[in-house]
Amino acid sequence: MKITIIGYSGSGKSTLAQTIGQRKHIPVLHLDQVHWLPGWVERKGIEEERIVTEFLDRNSSWVIDGNYSGICYERRLSEADHIIFMNFNRFQCLFRAWKRFRKNAGKTRDSMAPGCPERFDAEFVKWILHDGRSKKHKANYNRIAKEYSDKVILIKNQRQLTAYIQFFGSL
Repeated sequence: MKITIIGYSGSGKSTLAQTIGQRKHIPVLHLDQVHWLPGWVERKGIEEERIVTEFLDRNSSWVIDGNYSGICYERRLSEADHIIFMNFNRFQCLFRAWKRFRKNAGKTRDSMAPGCPERFDAEFVKWILHDGRSKKHKANYNRIAKEYSDKVILIKNQRQLTAYIQFFGSL
């Protein structure tokens, strides 16, 4: 089973990836761990590509969460059996990110690169509410929904997420 999880920041992509990986005993790759180096320094694209390519080549089943369209994006989408699109509204995402920050303030989450403690600043809020929902991002999600319609699973709220997790656990 190969699953890629994409969608808006704060929607719970990493948590869902961890849940699926644990329940089905398949490896999980969090692209935040690939993209970031300690201190919130961005890794070079060629190194990101190498890390993800090796992960994909090494594993017959996987869960990958994160958008990062520059990192083996089309390969991840085409090889995935399921593409889960976390399409929570911007205010749900903001609230979920705030709750995550309150829980993890000063700590680094398991799904983040070492040395990148949880943060909730004006730049991140702007990303959640505006920049991460640009016309370009929306157009890309619409393209994916059309091009991979047979494998896209759309989750728009907590109720749908809970139902999906319950259904997935029964597979």
